[in-house]
Amino acid sequence: MYDEAQSVRPFVERVFAALADEDVELIVVDDGSVDGTAQALAELAAQEPRLVVVELSRNFGHQAAITAGLDHARGAVAVTIDADLQDPPELIPVLLTHWRAGADVVSAVRTSRPGETRFKLRTADAFYRVLSRVADIEVQQNAGDFRLLDRRALDGLRAMRESNRYLRGMTSWVGYVQTTVPYERSPRHAGETKYPLRKMVRLGLDAIVSFSHAPLQVATIVGFVSALLAFLAIPVAVGFRIAGQFVPGVTTTVIAVLLLGGIQLMAIGVIGEYVGRIYDEVKQRPLYLVGRVRNRPDAEED
Repeated sequence: MYDEAQSVRPFVERVFAALADEDVELIVVDDGSVDGTAQALAELAAQEPRLVVVELSRNFGHQAAITAGLDHARGAVAVTIDADLQDPPELIPVLLTHWRAGADVVSAVRTSRPGETRFKLRTADAFYRVLSRVADIEVQQNAGDFRLLDRRALDGLRAMRESNRYLRGMTSWVGYVQTTVPYERSPRHAGETKYPLRKMVRLGLDAIVSFSHAPLQVATIVGFVSALLAFLAIPVAVGFRIAGQFVPGVTTTVIAVLLLGGIQLMAIGVIGEYVGRIYDEVKQRPLYLVGRVRNRPDAEED
């Protein structure tokens, strides 16, 4: 949860109602909320011992917050779900049915997404098409972070501690038996989306760079093509010179310099994106810091 004060009680009530016949604990990660979410969660945690509240020391981002929840999960199976109630908790028993039938990872796939703009839907569709072509893994289209993980799949995911995280791809990477469940997504219960265009672009970049070398390969190919064109232009220029039709000018020189310079800067930028991620991994900073854990007396607080 991040600034979801209006959704706290409805979310918690619906989760426990949907899983009334199961032995569960609900782990809610407060990702540095500033709107009263922490207070609302504290009040509910005092009444419900099965509600575990993990308060992060600040806002670390959606993927890090999900990671914190998975790190605190103790059950034989874990389900990740956002608290805005766009993903229905009532679908969790269906995910459990597939798990009991032998699936290790069960992803909920959205068949409709009401309340989202046409721009977001089209860009999301284009992103998944691009990712499916360039990534080294198969990522389920229209599958968000609403999924079930068996303990062995969860342990495999927890072993992956890279800083720039794309959990949808990482979940696919661990393998095991995976299946999907279709569902219709609901509009937000309250508030506004916490994923503006800037964060969506960043997440998409993390996905492509984390699971594909295609950007580096494209930069290499563009460099070779530019060098080939320059090499072929040499005899052409000599021929024009011999024929007396060569007109010296600044325009061609400027265009050539700008073209080659732009290609070089693009290639350097692509390489720099990968180098920056290497630098993040070398620093080995923790993915998140915990400020407080409620209803888990044995949990460590960082």
